[in-house]
Amino acid sequence: MTQVIVCPGCGAKNRIPADKGHLTPKCGRCRQSLAGEPRSGLVNPLTDTQFQRLVEQSVLPVMVDLYSPTCGPCHTLAPVIETLAREYGGRLLVFKLDTTSQQMTAARFRIRGVPTLLFFKAGQLVDQVVGAVPRAEIEQRIVTLLS
Repeated sequence: MTQVIVCPGCGAKNRIPADKGHLTPKCGRCRQSLAGEPRSGLVNPLTDTQFQRLVEQSVLPVMVDLYSPTCGPCHTLAPVIETLAREYGGRLLVFKLDTTSQQMTAARFRIRGVPTLLFFKAGQLVDQVVGAVPRAEIEQRIVTLLS
């Protein structure tokens, strides 16, 4: 039996064959993970409706990458974010939120430019970075967040 999962990032319908259900499915259009719960060590897709439950109620510190699919600097920063998510797996949850389709969260935090990284600890916003900054600067902020 085939399961249909709607991508929380782009809204595309994805057919997942029953024999592939043990794998972590990804959206065929935007390549985001279709797994239900956030997984440490991965960049997890995020929607406006999931924000409070997954970010503000997380027991782990959280970094949220607010991006746009048409943003060049966002594409440049994406591999850095993926690497950091793997390296800090188990200690940090990493999410990405598409500001073109998920505008409520962007408006709530008065996001004027992308990429923007938001850092949360115990559900509270503690730091923010705007622009495609060097990996070392992001890593420094993660280390501060984890201390």
